[in-house]
Amino acid sequence: EFAARNIRVNAVSPGVIKTPMHPPAIHEFLAGLAPMSRMGEPKDIVDAVLYLEQATFVTGEILHVDGGASAGQW
Repeated sequence: EFAARNIRVNAVSPGVIKTPMHPPAIHEFLAGLAPMSRMGEPKDIVDAVLYLEQATFVTGEILHVDGGASAGQW
């Protein structure tokens, strides 16, 4: 019903992002939880949001920004 009015609804689902919320002592452990073997950076989330803002034909999507963690065990 919103698409007809050119309203898009999307979501960004972040994984473990390197922020002050996570103490540096556990960064290595957290990095190992994702197939890409690193924690995300705040810029990774910014880039995802900017992508969705530019992708005017994308709606109803959840964009997982989690280094592949949502894809399951590798």
